[in-house]
Amino acid sequence: MRVGILTAGGDCPGLNAVIRAVVRKSSALDHEVVGIRDGWRGAIEDDVTPLAMPDVRGLLPRGGTILGTTGLPPSVVEDNLSTITSVLERHGIESLIVIGGEGSLAGAEILAKAGVPVVGVPKTIDNDLEGTDYTFGFDTAVNVATEAIDRLHTTAESHHRILVVEVMGRNAGWIALQAGVAGGASGILIPERPFTLDAVSDWVDRRFASTYAPVLVVSERAVPSDQALLEEHGESDAFGSCYIPDVGHWLAHELHTKSGHDVRTTVLGHVQRGGTPSAFDRVLATRFGLEAVQAVIDRDWGMMVSLRGTAVGRVSITEAVGTLKTVPAHRYDEVSVLFG
Repeated sequence: MRVGILTAGGDCPGLNAVIRAVVRKSSALDHEVVGIRDGWRGAIEDDVTPLAMPDVRGLLPRGGTILGTTGLPPSVVEDNLSTITSVLERHGIESLIVIGGEGSLAGAEILAKAGVPVVGVPKTIDNDLEGTDYTFGFDTAVNVATEAIDRLHTTAESHHRILVVEVMGRNAGWIALQAGVAGGASGILIPERPFTLDAVSDWVDRRFASTYAPVLVVSERAVPSDQALLEEHGESDAFGSCYIPDVGHWLAHELHTKSGHDVRTTVLGHVQRGGTPSAFDRVLATRFGLEAVQAVIDRDWGMMVSLRGTAVGRVSITEAVGTLKTVPAHRYDEVSVLFG
């Protein structure tokens, strides 16, 4: 069998580990693998390359993706469905493994519903895909953010100032929650729980009262509960969600105005998505790649590989992309006693 593989959406630590596992297992079974460059763009523009064992040696610890990636929306996949299927047929690709997050897998769902043999592999540092407990890339992002928080504690203490750390996550606060708890943050702000400036100021005051300086972890889409503040400083994205751009800097300004304390902001940004994957992500990505090939062998089309507990299995792609997996209230409530 000839298997196609593409990586779509944002880059993520562990992508190359999936590619490596797919090629190694496929080669052991005498299947061919064809890489599609730059995600859905390559599938539309017929940009493909054969992948063999020599192409994947040394990939396990390497960040990014050797195939490249683009973030085209599902509508583009739908508009170019006939072109994509023609490209697959032209190269004799009998099945397609799509590695991506919610948007990319929504594109895979479109192909699956059109009868294209597709298997999905979940990829996102945000950990916001339903159907799987963890996505690879998330653990690495949390580790990067935790290390940054550890370092910022010392400079906060030295200068008796507030440190605000903004992390990624879009509309899910998993990175902020996990890294904030692991890094001993004085407060954690996530999109799922709108905050008040009074509550955050209280955390800051209590932290200073204990002779320590506060470090606050803020998810990039955290929002105030005060609608007037949101309307004054916010803007809407393409999906109608209202948020405050550069919320970390905005919060720092508000806290300085409210408390008079010196405040500094660190925005971690894409450093969370780059570099060497953690050991956990290397193993998870490898297991996902091996299971994706097994799904191809089983002709279990329209499925996404997933992790439940410690077991790797499969769920339908439709189940995975139907809704975002956000932080449940009880997870935030259980750690809120640590704030301040």
